[in-house]
Amino acid sequence: MGAIDIVLALLLALVASSLLVRALPVAIPTPLLQIGLGALIAIFSDDAVRLDPDIFFVLFLPPLLFLDGWRIRKEGLLRDKGMILELALGLVFLTVIGMGLFIHWLIPPMPMPVAFALAAIVSPTDPVAVSAITSRIPVPRRLQHVLEGESLLNDASGLVCFRFAVAAALTGVFSLQAAALTFLWLAIGGLAIGVGLTAGILLLKNLITQRFGEESGSQVVISLLLPFAAYLAAEHLHCSGILAAVSAGVTMSYMELTGHAQGSTRTQRTAVWDTVQFVLNGVMFVLLGEQLPGILERSANAMQETDHYNPAWLAVYVLAINFGLAVLRFVWVWGSLRLGAWLAMLRGETPGAPPRLRLVAAMSVAGVRGAITLAGVLTLPLTLADGSPFPARDLTIFLAAGVIIFSLLAANLALPRLLRGLNMPDDHPEEEGLEHARVRASEAAMRAIQRRIKAHAVAPEEAELHAEAVERALDHYRRRIDGERGSSASVLRARRSNQIERELRLEGLQAERDALYALARAQRLPDDLSRRLVREIDLLEERLKHEA
Repeated sequence: MGAIDIVLALLLALVASSLLVRALPVAIPTPLLQIGLGALIAIFSDDAVRLDPDIFFVLFLPPLLFLDGWRIRKEGLLRDKGMILELALGLVFLTVIGMGLFIHWLIPPMPMPVAFALAAIVSPTDPVAVSAITSRIPVPRRLQHVLEGESLLNDASGLVCFRFAVAAALTGVFSLQAAALTFLWLAIGGLAIGVGLTAGILLLKNLITQRFGEESGSQVVISLLLPFAAYLAAEHLHCSGILAAVSAGVTMSYMELTGHAQGSTRTQRTAVWDTVQFVLNGVMFVLLGEQLPGILERSANAMQETDHYNPAWLAVYVLAINFGLAVLRFVWVWGSLRLGAWLAMLRGETPGAPPRLRLVAAMSVAGVRGAITLAGVLTLPLTLADGSPFPARDLTIFLAAGVIIFSLLAANLALPRLLRGLNMPDDHPEEEGLEHARVRASEAAMRAIQRRIKAHAVAPEEAELHAEAVERALDHYRRRIDGERGSSASVLRARRSNQIERELRLEGLQAERDALYALARAQRLPDDLSRRLVREIDLLEERLKHEA
């Protein structure tokens, strides 16, 4: 198969996986189906896809990390920051050290730096893989927020540790003091570049669009280029491109609260980024399946280096590594919850109920590995500095792939049962916030319509027509405030009457949007809820603009 044929086959596999996951009577995670379809592509193709590690890393990771930072719920991140930081930093470092030593003990011929690299790359969790499993079952919102916040931060910490371990494998030298100083430079520089570059570009963009107008297509392209610009700029200055991409996404989230972009731009941008996320995540899993037969064959040959000639030992290694990861995660989560309760007692607060083992088990099983682990491990260098092959590269990739597949299977079987009927503390419903925001937005819209009535003179021959249109526009918001369902009554009237009503409604929608952004900026409305409500307004605005 040629390059174009391979690309088309990969995209076709994505479409097929999306259809199969809905058609199959048994719930199977989409990533597992994509891996299987990728293996089928490998069977029917002559040559495997040859991946350049550096290009693969730059192509896939910056946009995915940027999107994580952009769409993460900041309120949940701040509320549970203690738990999230413990998981994203403490657990990652414990996993790198503990699992690195364990993997080297389990597979002595694997060099210590390579064992640490494998431990580092399997430490980040993947919320996309988790959501593929939990999409059919109710998940406590607070648990989802903790998992999302953890995945946002542990992507960066795990990948930075992975870079250090690979560098040690290439050079044979590792200094803890030098690594600590380098880590600080990487972290601070990466965060500063991501925030500064993104804020500067968006401010300049807003100035230009205010003066010359806005074209939605170019605005979407700018958002697509931002993660690559932040990543490459940070790497050029020898900082962490990973953290730059994450901080660029977080900055994008805050900058969009200014409300400068048009509704059509936000609508198109959301659709494009949803597609980008679907394609990048899916293609990575299909590529894993496509590479898996060759990786398995080379890993079986590499078994001779481990003094175990039976390829069945590969399965033993995968199971042992997954078991070690699960035990570490379970102990850390349980210990963190107990520590939090103890600290609350020291502060004079009333501690909550002791952590339920089912909750701890659910958080442990939810630590699914996915796209970030896959993208990172495939970037292992092909050779060392002296030109010799990178030690145990194929075995490392196979074990990482095994961890991904096994964690998906384990979560698919255990997580629905553990989550059924499980509630977390302070897991309040969001409906009150939504209703309050809608009422505030509707009140702002009514005031805007009334201001327009006072500011614009009406021709005598259109006074009655104008009054009827105003009444219909106001009635829409009155009924929303009163809690009634349904849209405004659709009455066929003269073309002029419809035009007046549309103008009033469009002005009201803009006022609604401004009120929602004001609430979000004042941190009185969660930003993910503000995006949801603004998207509703954007879609309604587009419909009104295109009505005949």
